[in-house]
Amino acid sequence: MDKSKITGQSTNPQAELLAKLMKEMPEIFSEGKIDSKKLKATLGEEVVTDQERYGLTWAGKAECFKKIQETTTNTLKPCRDESVDFDKTENLFIEGDNLQVLKVLQKSYYGKVKMIYIDPPYNTGNDFIYNDKFSRTKREELIANGSIDDEGNVINHDLYRQNTRDSGHFHSNWLNMMYPRLFLARNLLRQDGVIFVSIDDNEVKNLKAMMDEIFGEENFLGQIINRSNPRGSQEPYGISTEHEYVVCYSRSELGFFSITGNERDSEDEGFSFVDENGKKARLLGLRKRGGDWKRTDRPNMFYPFYINPKNNKVSLTKNGEFIEEVFPVRPDGQESRWTWGKNTAQERLAELYGKKIKRNGSEAYDVYRIDYLELENGDKKREKLKSVFEDKELNYQAARQYLKELFGSSEIFDFPKPPELIEKLMKALNEKEGIFLDFFAGSGTSAHAVMRLNAEDEGNRKWIGVQLPEKCKEDSEAAKAGFVTIADIAKERIRRAGKKIKQEKGNQLDLGNAKLDLGFKAFKLDESNFKVWNTQIENVEQLQKQLEDFIDNVTSEAVTENILYELIIKSGLELNIAIEEKKVKDGKYYRIGDGGLIICLADKLTKPLFETILKDKPEKIITLDRAFANNDQLKTNMMLEAEHAGVKEFKVI
Repeated sequence: MDKSKITGQSTNPQAELLAKLMKEMPEIFSEGKIDSKKLKATLGEEVVTDQERYGLTWAGKAECFKKIQETTTNTLKPCRDESVDFDKTENLFIEGDNLQVLKVLQKSYYGKVKMIYIDPPYNTGNDFIYNDKFSRTKREELIANGSIDDEGNVINHDLYRQNTRDSGHFHSNWLNMMYPRLFLARNLLRQDGVIFVSIDDNEVKNLKAMMDEIFGEENFLGQIINRSNPRGSQEPYGISTEHEYVVCYSRSELGFFSITGNERDSEDEGFSFVDENGKKARLLGLRKRGGDWKRTDRPNMFYPFYINPKNNKVSLTKNGEFIEEVFPVRPDGQESRWTWGKNTAQERLAELYGKKIKRNGSEAYDVYRIDYLELENGDKKREKLKSVFEDKELNYQAARQYLKELFGSSEIFDFPKPPELIEKLMKALNEKEGIFLDFFAGSGTSAHAVMRLNAEDEGNRKWIGVQLPEKCKEDSEAAKAGFVTIADIAKERIRRAGKKIKQEKGNQLDLGNAKLDLGFKAFKLDESNFKVWNTQIENVEQLQKQLEDFIDNVTSEAVTENILYELIIKSGLELNIAIEEKKVKDGKYYRIGDGGLIICLADKLTKPLFETILKDKPEKIITLDRAFANNDQLKTNMMLEAEHAGVKEFKVI
């Protein structure tokens, strides 16, 4: 039976990778560290040791990996009063520094997120970037030096600062912020997951180079141009910019998944052909266009078809009905080739159609493939995402209308994204389930988009939004409207958007077998509910005091629900897992999920309470160390009793 303690530290991806390498390739290690010479000897030519090589580097890159490897003892504190339908919803809004939140989520959500969309600071010289000193500073120190207020709201630019162009490391500062976050985000994606990042010309080059390194060049899906500002920028010189980009990468190799695109519109003018059964289709020329079109390129694909002029059907054999001979010939008379070989054509003749055309002033026939709008099962065919988005509803002005509808002012938030942009990206995945993450949540557009799309197509997607409690500028419309932080704007936008969707649905929220989820659980990044051991002890007196403090390792501010959720997330379980409170004569305990895990937070674990827990037949038990009142013999006896009862893990914190 596993009797280890819960450390309270977040997962370190690098440490786990080293452990795997140690297991699989022990020969490359020397005194617990990788020996580069041994690694090269093992891998041979696959290891590059030259000083000059292709890649992206910048001031502070080495520090990025240290940030990634730093663990955190932070937890997520539930905030029921800021939530909507807390006990039933499966959506999450987390307020806090996204680097620390991503670390906290590593164990519970590793490989579980279907899609990530983020709209990070563009580094224009006017916006703010996160300062990761925030991750290493105690709450008490932050309050004392005026960096945050008593509620945890950021009020000091030491935590998020303006990155001006006269900064000595303008691009490096931005890269140092983005690299650790994207690295940790990749871990959360499913193997068939995908990430979309909005950006503009200021950092698109560096973003792509950075993501090539983190996700792999082979997993680059494309770079979308979105016409976000049709009026053009108002710069006094140069070119008026109308567009932004959305850079797209997959988690794994392209063959592992596909972006199937969006359903085609029934009114698509391209599908103007109607067959004898009344089905809509379009006619696609069978003659090869574009590269390697010549007969000499593929001689076996130059052969004749024969067309029946009465019904336009096509055959490979000439007879009394099929009399019009057609070869793949270009309008200028040059011999070309078909896109199908003769065997394929024979198997799929029913899909072909002979059409009379005008060629050089005279009538002739050509062969086309019938491409139906609907599949055999009735679903509409899907169209791949195009690399240029020009839809009117995808620009900033359209996005501002949502804010005006919800808040009465379009100026509540600068440069919002329209929900339609995220919806279009989500639709292209052709999946109505899964977790969708946005760790630069801003005004809450991604959450809004998920709820709207679920209402439209009866989907059951879940969202996670993460936003720093960045203080609104004093003279801003948001501050005038009573909002203290950007996170407050997002939460209120999601509440109001949910109410609006509910009104539009006429309060009929039952969609098939799924329930439309318009709520969210609110959490805030916070210090652990357990005291953290200070390793910087300077003398014996300090050590003695700390030992006395740790007689009970639970902080004085801790409350039961906060402790419960901290143990859930640090046990690698999702925040939406079912929690059942069981009250018995001698106390209470919590059945987690299907009851395989039981968490008991009693101050005293009595024998009757413990026996009741064992009758529930859990596989794992977690208790507080204080429950044994420093009686190690009692703890040992209970662990032995649990092992005898079939408990596989007994953890004490």
